[in-house]
Amino acid sequence: MEENCGLFGIYSDKNIIQNLYYGIFKLQHRGQKYCGLSTFKKEINLTTHKGFVRHTFTPEELKNLSANSGIGHVSLKERQPIILESKLGKFAIAFSGNIANAGNLIANLKSKGYSFATNTQIELLAKLIAQGENFVDGIEKMRNSIIGSYALLILTREGIYAARDSHGFKPLVLGKKDRSFAVSSESRPFNLIGLRIFRDVKPGEIVFINQHGFQTKKLTKDKRVAHCAFEWGYIASMDSIIDGVPVVRARNNLGASLARNDNISADLVAAVPFSGIGHALGYHKESGIPYDEVFLIDRFASRSYTPLTQEERDEEARIKLSVIESVVKGKRIILCDDSIVRGTQIKNKVLELKSAGAKEVHVRIACPPLMAPCKYGISTRSYQELIAKQYSLKEIEKHIGADSLRYNNLEDFIKAIGLPANELCLTCWTGKKSI
Repeated sequence: MEENCGLFGIYSDKNIIQNLYYGIFKLQHRGQKYCGLSTFKKEINLTTHKGFVRHTFTPEELKNLSANSGIGHVSLKERQPIILESKLGKFAIAFSGNIANAGNLIANLKSKGYSFATNTQIELLAKLIAQGENFVDGIEKMRNSIIGSYALLILTREGIYAARDSHGFKPLVLGKKDRSFAVSSESRPFNLIGLRIFRDVKPGEIVFINQHGFQTKKLTKDKRVAHCAFEWGYIASMDSIIDGVPVVRARNNLGASLARNDNISADLVAAVPFSGIGHALGYHKESGIPYDEVFLIDRFASRSYTPLTQEERDEEARIKLSVIESVVKGKRIILCDDSIVRGTQIKNKVLELKSAGAKEVHVRIACPPLMAPCKYGISTRSYQELIAKQYSLKEIEKHIGADSLRYNNLEDFIKAIGLPANELCLTCWTGKKSI
């Protein structure tokens, strides 16, 4: 999931460094290879690391970053935030998203004499924004140049700019308490640091955050809102609320929908942790079949979808879960998960359960079959990577070794989230362009 990074920013009348640090820590599920913090105190300072938030930042580094405003980032792709010196002044910038025409835009700027140190999308966005008369104008110029999705934060001497693309593909939530004002990819960090949700950044909105709170600087509406539906199916943490929809409610609804459309007799419902848990609990509540855990999670292993290579994904999936044999042996199991991309990981999980003595394993998938690659967020980039595009349901069932396989259909998937279909990006399942 290269482009589903995590963003967090905060402005307060108190020292924010501890809350900023915890903010990106609570977004670690969105990216685990790099993390970074930038704060403003007399000047803009920056520290980035390769690795996990809690494994890399030292107390001394955090002390040196003490300030009243700052932004942070977690990523699987590159170090962010970055700092740029420009005619607008020195600023730090971080973003989540994917710019489909980045290569052409970088080549065009180079032809005009611009130099690039990294050729990264974040460097491109920084240079596009720096061409504006001010930051709002720069963000607008950037928005009009790119094709793709973004949620971004800019730290300046005066405060923090938060912007969301006009389709609202990437989530961005505002939170506050007293004189502390924050912005985050998900609401999850607010629970830890004592903030409450204020509202979501609107699609196409540019919000400025300083000692006076949240100020809308510009709102550009598009004819089509297209929130990434996969956020509720998999990406976001289950304790988050994004665009007004609790993730746990959506996942419970997805599991319940699978149960209503099922007729399998089983001894227990189980999940592939972590992403399958909410779906399995929903199935359990709707069906009345007991829920139990069949896998023990190694809490020191990372999220298996997020490493960059398929080999890394498979290895992480292999080492992070071990079967609880005494629960599994002789049982007919309904195994719930969020989605099937290539089929490798679910195949291995079914094999492990059967090797531990499971009598039957019936796989139930919360999302509909993935039929198209996504160029706006998740790392799937080709049709060849999608098993549902290559094979029939029965062929996939046989390939993964399941006694049966069922997915939610698209209609039930949309209904479970609870937002109108015309406000969701569904390209992964329909193959039709949403944005």
